Parts: sequence; C-alpha cells; structure tokens
Amino acid sequence: MKAEVEPDQYDERTYCLYSTDASTVYGLSAFGLLLLSQVVVNGVTRCLCFGKGLVSATSSTTCAIFFFVFSWLSFLGAEACLLAGSAKNAYHTKYRGIFGGEDISCATLRKGVFAAGAALTLLSLVGSVFYYWAHSRADTGGWQKHRNEGVGMTEQPPEFGKV
Repeated sequence: MKAEVEPDQYDERTYCLYSTDASTVYGLSAFGLLLLSQVVVNGVTRCLCFGKGLVSATSSTTCAIFFFVFSWLSFLGAEACLLAGSAKNAYHTKYRGIFGGEDISCATLRKGVFAAGAALTLLSLVGSVFYYWAHSRADTGGWQKHRNEGVGMTEQPPEFGKV
C-alpha cells in the first residue's frame, strides 16, 4: 500500500491519499473463516464439556485439555491480529493539518500484523487438529481391536471345513 500527500481542492490543507489495497478484505475473510473453523471444531467435540472418556484422568484427557487451551489462546491472538490489522488498514486519517500536524507522515500498516495473524492462525490449526485427535481418543478410550464383528460374508461354513 502506498500513501501520498495530496492538497485539498477546497482549502489549504493536505490529506493522505491511499492506494487501493485488498488486504482489508483478505484480513476480514480470514477472520470469518477462522471463526467458522473454531465453531466447527468445538461443535463437533461439544466444547470439551461432554463425553464419557473426559471424566477419567488419562493422558489423552490431559492432552485434550492442553490442546483445547492452546487452540483457544492461539485462536484469540490470531483473531485479534486479523481484526486489528483490517480495521487499522481500513481507517485512514484524511486531514493532516487540522491540529498543526503538518509534518505528520502518511503511515501505512506494518505487514507484521498480518504475518503475526497468519502465524497464530497456523498454530490454531495445529492445536485444533491435535485437540480433536486427543479428544476423540479420550472419548472412545483409545484404539480398540474389533474381532469377529461384521456381517459374516467371508466366514466358511463348518461343513466345508471337514474334508
């Protein structure tokens, strides 16, 4: 994004003219999609509140609680960065010379705000995946072997076994 100082056509004041930038729309889109993903993960796992395996104190339950907190903290940080970056990028001060600020520069948003939002979004993704995995493992009691279950289409009748 670029900003240039332009004279106002109606008086002697100057203002900052900003070039168009799509990062505000991208930031708000990322904000909405990240919010939707967090709602889906917490809706599927019922927000760590319900489940038969979460009552017991196993290592899977401990991992589920840790990654639940981790995903929420990184989610809130990412949402704050994306929303603040989009709001700051959308808001531009038009007049520079109203209160004697003739040497105020036309500052633009640092790209680090969106980079921090992207990094925290990635951490939220990793935390949510591991939270879902640990929650489902704690809820089902881990991996279970299933034997002699099914419709029995491949079982050999007893009379064919006797030759």
